[in-house]
Amino acid sequence: MKNISARDKKHLWHPLTQHKLHPDTIAITRAKGALLYDEEGREYIDGIASWYTCMYGHCHPYIAEAAHRQMTQLDQVVFSGFTHEPAVRLSEALMEILPENQQKLFFSDNGSTASDVAIKMALQYHFNQGRKRDVLVAFEEGFHGDTFGAMSVSGLSVYNGPFSDFFLNVERIPVPDGNNNREVAGKFERILRAGNVAGFIYEPLVQGAAAMKMHDAEGLNTLIGLCRKYDVIAIADEVMTGFGKTGRNFASEYMDHLPDIISMSKALTAGMVPMALTSCTREVYDAFYSDDIGKGLFHGHTYSANPVACTVALSGIELLKSGEMQENIRRVSASHRRFDEDIRKHPKVARTRQLGVIYAMDLEVSTERYGGLRDKLFRFFMEKGVYLRPLGNTIYILAPYVVTDEQLQKVYEVIKAALDELL
Repeated sequence: MKNISARDKKHLWHPLTQHKLHPDTIAITRAKGALLYDEEGREYIDGIASWYTCMYGHCHPYIAEAAHRQMTQLDQVVFSGFTHEPAVRLSEALMEILPENQQKLFFSDNGSTASDVAIKMALQYHFNQGRKRDVLVAFEEGFHGDTFGAMSVSGLSVYNGPFSDFFLNVERIPVPDGNNNREVAGKFERILRAGNVAGFIYEPLVQGAAAMKMHDAEGLNTLIGLCRKYDVIAIADEVMTGFGKTGRNFASEYMDHLPDIISMSKALTAGMVPMALTSCTREVYDAFYSDDIGKGLFHGHTYSANPVACTVALSGIELLKSGEMQENIRRVSASHRRFDEDIRKHPKVARTRQLGVIYAMDLEVSTERYGGLRDKLFRFFMEKGVYLRPLGNTIYILAPYVVTDEQLQKVYEVIKAALDELL
């Protein structure tokens, strides 16, 4: 049925949208590989893998066929008191690629809830052992989701302003950038010495919503080491970075010190269906294992471990581990490096950065996060057939691993044209 965009306005309320300023939407009717198609038949390269989810390409037949088979066998069952083969197989597959200290998995629905579960694990880990620790530490400009726990530890006021009076107790530290590592570690340790910190939550190496702001692996490793020293739970939010985007399965693999808890979503289910996981060490799990029912983690979602979602996630992991997909990751990473050699010299580019398939550039111009220039850039990209979502003065690329060389070149050319024509 045509005219989807016009019909949309009657009832729908879109995320991150001020509808009075942005009343129009683009109706997407199908997708394949790295391409989106609208109701008029126009084609767009999905330069951000639809918020970093469809990393193996849209509507991948291997994943779709596996999902269809599962739908005809077991669609949904309560995961409290029941289990099923897709969940067990997924747990076994994840243990092969997660950092070696991760041993237990807890299901939820999305990245925000994965963060909330991690926060509750950290707080209750100490509570169950008779310790009153009610402070969390997080990075400045971090983002961990939109539910209340996740908002509490997020540092972007554009999202959280109206709700800040209701947040958990959170201390913030700068990200270590290689130049300030000693100062950041010193501030962190002063906070930890108070003895009331339950957990430290961080996006390892790349802060996605902060416009792909990247930080120093050695500096972060030092902070995680301090968590060990003071018995503070280290929580790696790998919702954005997980499943190959940084060039490794998880960004946490760049550090020697491993996190106690990892939150996962987005590419976990390859953009096919919603699902999230929070993994933890045996030590964290054991703090909940008790004859006292009140020491259990009483958190649950109706669709926890949905069999179809588990099947999709398992299929995605199989693709991630394939030689073809690993070569794609290397190919895209190398392509970004070649592009960077040229574009970083552009007079309108202030700085560039890359980790794996994640590439970002800051423009030599000031603008609001959702200001006029951002809107002009977005419209320009879409008119040229490229879907990118600039954040303030930052343009970033995080395309599906299956994006072709020709498609990547078009993305690069359109960005270059925007710098030349709009700035």
